[in-house]
Amino acid sequence: VQLQASGGGLVQPGGSLRLSCVASGGPFRRVAMAWYRQAPGKQRELVGVITDDGSAQYVDSVKGRFTISRDNDRDTMWLQMENLQPEDTAVYYCFVLGHWGQGTLVTVSS
Repeated sequence: VQLQASGGGLVQPGGSLRLSCVASGGPFRRVAMAWYRQAPGKQRELVGVITDDGSAQYVDSVKGRFTISRDNDRDTMWLQMENLQPEDTAVYYCFVLGHWGQGTLVTVSS
């Protein structure tokens, strides 16, 4: 399993970003996929999980702002992030079947 995350960058507070995670070594259509993040000096935390049928759940701090989606035909998962805040600054990782992607850095700053 290999996971390639991308889409991070610098964004101002209130801005948006869309992260992508492309998985290879699958197929993964019958497994859950997840996004985690690790802020500087903090432990890695779960952001949200999407099941094989597309149902997603989120940590309270991102509910209403973040949306996880997936395309099973392309083994790809996305994280759409809206109204980003400085506390969302972190390295974001995708996680599938016990494997981690390399992470993509999101920095929210004015």
